[in-house]
Amino acid sequence: MSGDEVLLRVTISGPPGSGTSTLVSKIVESRGWSSVNGGDVFRDEANLRGISVEELSAQAKNDVEVDRALDSLLRKVMSSDDSPEVVESRLSGWWAHRDSLDCVRVWLMVSELERARRIQKREGGDLEGCLIRSQQRQMDDKERYMSLYSIDLDDMSPYSLVIDADQKSEKEVFEIVDSELQG
Repeated sequence: MSGDEVLLRVTISGPPGSGTSTLVSKIVESRGWSSVNGGDVFRDEANLRGISVEELSAQAKNDVEVDRALDSLLRKVMSSDDSPEVVESRLSGWWAHRDSLDCVRVWLMVSELERARRIQKREGGDLEGCLIRSQQRQMDDKERYMSLYSIDLDDMSPYSLVIDADQKSEKEVFEIVDSELQG
C-alpha cells in the first residue's frame, strides 16, 4: 500500500436487534480486522460532553447539528487512510455509497417481531413493550434520516448485499458475508 488507500472493506447496517453487532464481532474475530461502531461514536460523544446517552439523544431530537456532527465524524473516519476495515452504523452503507467508497455494503433485514424478540432476549422486558419501543424507534429514525439527509431507510439500493436474517443463524449470516468478502 502507498499509504493513501482507504482500508474500509465492509459496512454493516440494520435496525436495532438485527444482529449487526454480532456479525461485526464474527468478522473481526475471523479476519483480525478492526472496527468502528456508530453507537460507540455516539456514546463517546456523550462521555465527552459529560452527559448520558439518553441526554445526548434528547439533545439530538431538538438540535439536528448533533446528528450532523456525529455523522460527519463517522464519514471522515470511513474515508480516512487509517479507517478500520469494518464500520457498523445504521447509515454507514449510505455514506459509503454516497462517498463512492469501494467496499461491500451489507444490510441485515429482520422482521419487527423477530427484532423485538432479540431485543427482549438481550435487554429483558415483555415482548409487546419491546415491539412497541422498537417500532417507535424505527419510525423516529426513518423520519429523522429523511429530514436530515433525504435518506429512505426502506431503500436498499445503496447496499451490495441485503440479507433476510429472520430465519438464519448467526453462523449462516456470517458465512454469507464472509463468502462475499472473499469474492
